[in-house]
Amino acid sequence: MTTNRIGLDSQRSKELANLLGDLLANYSTFYQNVRGYHWNIKGEKFFELHLKFEELYNDLFLKIDEVAERILTLGHAPNHQFSEYFKQSEISESNEVSNGIKCVEDILNAFEVLLKKQRHILDLSGEINDEGTNAQMSDYIREQEKLVWMYSAFLNR
Repeated sequence: MTTNRIGLDSQRSKELANLLGDLLANYSTFYQNVRGYHWNIKGEKFFELHLKFEELYNDLFLKIDEVAERILTLGHAPNHQFSEYFKQSEISESNEVSNGIKCVEDILNAFEVLLKKQRHILDLSGEINDEGTNAQMSDYIREQEKLVWMYSAFLNR
């Protein structure tokens, strides 16, 4: 078995980096959607949602950077091209960006995608003893599960 610079199995690290690249594409698409929600929201919940969407896109911006840097730490290069992100991302570009209820529903759908992908990454990172990726995914999952609860409560679900 060959290992990378941080002592992990090189082949399994490449597999993990590919999964993280897929996660990066989904985060990047989600981020741009939330920017659109923030810019274009209208209606009686404007002030509340405008601020919540800003909080969310700021958090997503940080996570995009952290995921890309984790790919680099594993010894691989993250993709930066939106044209490729849109091909790869399971999260689609949002067309409806001014209806607050629809935006929150889209956010919940995006979190469902991210949580599934992050749990899969968590499983693989655990198998190869990659504590760095494991801790990162655990933190993201914990934070996002709470956000799912909060956004669901907003929708009274």
